[in-house]
Order: sequence, then structure tokens, then C-alpha cells
Amino acid sequence: MITSQQLAELYLQACEIELQAFKPGNVSVYADGHGMSVNDFLISAKVSSQPLCNPSYSLGEKIYYAVKVTRDAVGCNTNLGIILLCAPLIQAATRVTADVMLREALSQVLSATTITDADWTFKAIALAAPGGLGESDEQDVHNPASVTLTQAMKIAADKDRIALQYASGYKDIFDFAVLRYNARLSQWSDRSWAAVFVYAELLSQYPDSHIERKHGNKYTEWVAVRMRQFLEEFGQATDSAQLKKPLFCLDTEFKSIGVNPGTTADMTVATILSVLIEEFLTNINTDKSSARFCSNQTKN
Repeated sequence: MITSQQLAELYLQACEIELQAFKPGNVSVYADGHGMSVNDFLISAKVSSQPLCNPSYSLGEKIYYAVKVTRDAVGCNTNLGIILLCAPLIQAATRVTADVMLREALSQVLSATTITDADWTFKAIALAAPGGLGESDEQDVHNPASVTLTQAMKIAADKDRIALQYASGYKDIFDFAVLRYNARLSQWSDRSWAAVFVYAELLSQYPDSHIERKHGNKYTEWVAVRMRQFLEEFGQATDSAQLKKPLFCLDTEFKSIGVNPGTTADMTVATILSVLIEEFLTNINTDKSSARFCSNQTKN
């Protein structure tokens, strides 16, 4: 069984790896942006880790209190998407057994969400006040919920990629991003550079909700094309020195027109966290198997 403190450490590690990744248009150790700094995100990760991993909180409470402490600490919305994506993964990690893998446990968590979870999450979203959030004719976050959290996310899934993850059982994460992250990790042997390429591959395939809330589809295909060009030119690279100059150019280009792929950055964190949780739980099971083997050998 994974402990709350272990989950908090894995969550912090995922957030820190993502910040070490040079993500064009987004905040990283290489460049601040959009009125936010790396330190804002580091503080946000630290303060949000405790409510997110509090075993006495429901899923909705985890989300609300993680947003609240972040807002109190940094005074802006740095990590709403991260919290929304990571809370169910953290909840699911505590349900993993020898017979139930992380993805199946996550499906159970999403199937069991309640109207109360939706109410807490609506309050969290309203408190975070993400850019481009408008009113909705159905399940407006400024009003009490009348459906479960997963049902509410299904309603929003056609216009928000984070909501789509709830609706699809995190299909983009497990069927696309995790596979590519593990492949890039084998290629680079560096978690943050693997994250750079997962971010680029996600952007090359999927529209970013944060960009589209601000700009509509004006830059959707342009961003995808720029990322495809980057992947085509540098996809086989293994030396970060080759990448920093083109990434600086892309970062400047994106930020000069206010393009911030924030949703894709959030999905990158969720991808890293999924991998870290699965690695951690696999190691626990391996250690237990080894211990049982040694015990049996001693008895024999």
C-alpha cells in the first residue's frame, strides 16, 4: 500500500520534472512567462501536495482545498489543471492492488464521483478563475451542481481537454502520452527531456484548451505544425545542446503572441505522475516478491 507521504513526494517530483522541461510557450526553469515564475509553481506544488494526498478528503475536497491553498500562497491560478488531473490519479493510487492496476483503479474512481464532488470542484474552478472561463448553459461552475463530477466533465468534454480525460478514462494519457514518455525516457535517460518531447508530441496532435479559450482556433493548426517541424528535425536527438537554441526560439515566438499551451503542460504533469506511480508500485511488488522468495529459500 502506498502512503500519503509517498504520494505527496511523487506528486512533487512530477511537478518539478515538468518545470525542468523546456516547454515552448510555458513556464520552465529556462523561462518565466505570462506573469508567473518558476517559484510560483514550486510553491504551488508544495502547498497543494498535502490536501491532494490527504486520505480523509473526498475527491472534490482534495481539488477544492488544493486550489485554495495555492490561491492563498501565490495569489494566482498556477495549477488548476494539474490539480484536476492529478487528484483522481492520487485517489486511484491508493486503490491499486496486485489484481487492480492504476488505470483500472482510476476508472473506479471516476465511476464513483458524486454530486458533492462536483460542487467542491465547481467552487475550486470559480476560485481559481482560469483565463477564458465563461458562463455555461448547463452545469455552470458558479451554480450548485446537479450531476456527478464525471457527468459534469462529460458535458464539458467537447471544449476542454482536461474534462475529456475524465470522460474518456484518461485515454490521451494512458494510450498516447505515457507510451511516448516511456519511449523518450529510454532514448534520453532523462525524465525532464523526455517530458519536453511528450509535451511536443501532445501539442502536435491535440488542440490545447487553454490556447483555444483565449484565442479560439486561430493558432491551433499553427502550433501543431510548429511542433511537428520540431519533432521532425530533432526527434532523434539525444544531446540537449542541440535543442536549447530552437526551443528558445519557439518559446520567444509563442510568448510574443500570448500563446501558452497550459493544458498540455498540465497533461505532461499527469503523464509523469502516472509513470512515477506505476514505477513505485511495481518496485513495491518486486520487493515483496523478492522478500517472499528469500523467506521460502531460508525455510527450505
